[in-house]
Amino acid sequence: QVQLVESGGGLVQAGGSLRLSCAASGTIFAINTMGWYRQAPGKQRELVATMTNTGFTNYAHSVKGRFTISRDNAKNTVYLQMNSLMKPEDTAVYYCNLRMATGRGEDNDYWGQGTQVTVSS
Repeated sequence: QVQLVESGGGLVQAGGSLRLSCAASGTIFAINTMGWYRQAPGKQRELVATMTNTGFTNYAHSVKGRFTISRDNAKNTVYLQMNSLMKPEDTAVYYCNLRMATGRGEDNDYWGQGTQVTVSS
């Protein structure tokens, strides 16, 4: 079993910053990526940013230049530094994701419980 515990969400004014953290624990091996997704009310969950073990990053176009993902591989922890937050684009529940290889040519996705980020005007 894999557990993902997120922290760092909250209420922030437009233009402000927040830092999300996600620590993974349990039976962890062969991590492909760790990252963040978000889901706003009435919308589908979307990718925000992911990072591979080797440091390759993938960002949603809407957050490039404002958000920065980082990882501490030794601690199985991923961070998301969010700057210049915008309302309402960035208001959403943010979910931590860990994608792990099964060894059978497939990947398993694990999700955190989600942390609310609300950007106010």
